[in-house]
Amino acid sequence: MSDTDSTSQSDTLRTPIVAVLGHVDHGKTSLLDKVRGSAVSEGEAGAITQHIGATAVPLDTVSQMAGSLVNPDDFDLPGLLFIDTPGHHSFSTLRSRGGALADIAILVVDVNDGFQPQTEEAIDILKRTGTPFIVAANKVDTTPGWNPQKGEPIQKSLEAQSSRAKSKLDESLYELIGQLSDRGFSSDFYWRVQNFQKNIGVVPVSAMTGEGIPDLLGVLMGLSQRYMKDEMAIDVAGPGYGTVLEVKEERGFGATLDVVLYDGTIRAGDTIVVGGANEPIVTEVRALLQPRPNAEIRTEKRFDKVEEVGAAAGVKIAAPDLEDAMAGAPVRVVGDRDVDEVIHEVEAELADIEVTTEEEGVVVKADTLGSLEAMANALQEAEVPILRAEVGDIAPRDVAVASTAREPEHKVILGFNVDVLSNAQDELDTSDVKLFDDDVIYQLIEEYEEYVDEMKREQQETILDKIVRPCRFRILEDHVFRQNNPAVVGVEIMSGTIKNNMNVVKWEDGEPNRVGQLSGIQEQGEDVSSARAGSRVSVAIDGPTVGRQIDEGDELWIEVPEKHAKILEQELRDDIPVDELEALSGYLDKHRRRDPFWGK
Repeated sequence: MSDTDSTSQSDTLRTPIVAVLGHVDHGKTSLLDKVRGSAVSEGEAGAITQHIGATAVPLDTVSQMAGSLVNPDDFDLPGLLFIDTPGHHSFSTLRSRGGALADIAILVVDVNDGFQPQTEEAIDILKRTGTPFIVAANKVDTTPGWNPQKGEPIQKSLEAQSSRAKSKLDESLYELIGQLSDRGFSSDFYWRVQNFQKNIGVVPVSAMTGEGIPDLLGVLMGLSQRYMKDEMAIDVAGPGYGTVLEVKEERGFGATLDVVLYDGTIRAGDTIVVGGANEPIVTEVRALLQPRPNAEIRTEKRFDKVEEVGAAAGVKIAAPDLEDAMAGAPVRVVGDRDVDEVIHEVEAELADIEVTTEEEGVVVKADTLGSLEAMANALQEAEVPILRAEVGDIAPRDVAVASTAREPEHKVILGFNVDVLSNAQDELDTSDVKLFDDDVIYQLIEEYEEYVDEMKREQQETILDKIVRPCRFRILEDHVFRQNNPAVVGVEIMSGTIKNNMNVVKWEDGEPNRVGQLSGIQEQGEDVSSARAGSRVSVAIDGPTVGRQIDEGDELWIEVPEKHAKILEQELRDDIPVDELEALSGYLDKHRRRDPFWGK
């Protein structure tokens, strides 16, 4: 696709690469479609070029769509290259040597919905990669009373609105500006922004009516021309540098790579080095493929072979031995360099995104290197250790590795945007490994954290069920129903929970004396297994005789073994009610007066 004269172009300006991010349903795809559709409807065939995974919109077409907002004479850049797979999965996949591959991003936010969880996630990624972005405040046409002005710049469209519609939209936009401010970004309507490096431009748009699309294109071109011209200067004649978007099986070609080329040129016959699952892959380009124009698409012949492609562009590479290539990995043309030097370069770039693993932790699988890195960062923040992290679908060996975890909460696979291979599903069905899969990182981690919390809660409850819990109770005056065999008395529970079949002690002269064992509890004539603080119940106690070992008005305690008292105080304090804690403190105090180290 490159028709550049390779002898004279040592410093050509390439097309800026634009990524589109935002929450699901906020209109990322519609916005891309609108830009593409508007470009096509601008008339002349070839107004846009469909690349693999990307759409190139040349400057003339941008200018026609943006009208007076973009004068082609003011620009040296050749146009814009939009990445076709919207969303932050692809964005975090797209890496170049310096971090994110996209030069600039559009954060799409539904003007009615404002910030949603995936918006937050997108903002985090933009912050982390330091990628400049603008906000497309989408769906302005849904403002009550809106009078659509098809395809017009937004300020012109605003002039045609009633004051009610205008103020309703302003309200929503200022709320959005406030939400950006809460996250540390100063922003304003783009036409009020003086310095786009310090402030984020908010562009009100409608992907349905095309309103604001001219402004969006104008701002993208203006920002790229003003602040990124130096970064766009590339040596087109030099060896190609790119990033794998996807690894795909293509009929007649086997495994192929969808690549975004961001520097230099790639030619059929070139030796390339590609990041692989186990080690870099060295192979030779058999064919470079570009999509045919839409009108000519046939299932068998969807691609045209081209001899060479220059940056920036999307291209499909057919070559041997690509099965283990990874989405998000670097692609390098060797050119006249030493192949080992290029292998080392690729290894160094892959090392930048290696995930720190521990001897104990969860297994993580993700669809691309970028999303694996994003997952690892999020898990690190959540303090979840990782045992193994890899790109690719969930395979039987992942289940085998997860099942070796010592801790039950680590017998887990977290799969981001991946499938489960059928033989792995069989393994999962018969193992104690739990799979969590989602295509939203924060949801995936939330689900896992909820699972761990629930598991810990159940473990605590099991422990609590087995642990003898403290209780202080008093024999009520005039409530002796039977003196012995067993003694039956009315009691008031002062603190804690009384349970059947527990031993009962009475403190005398600083010593605990066991007086018997509870053999029955009745509340209002009904048998119960336990009763809480504040209740009055009658209890049967095997062992004592009223008037000898116990008496009306006596304070009695459930006997807690020392080991149980220690667990309650040191591990389960937060899991027992306040009144039970009070009973525990009283019980420990009594014991520690005679032995300061009791229960420690």
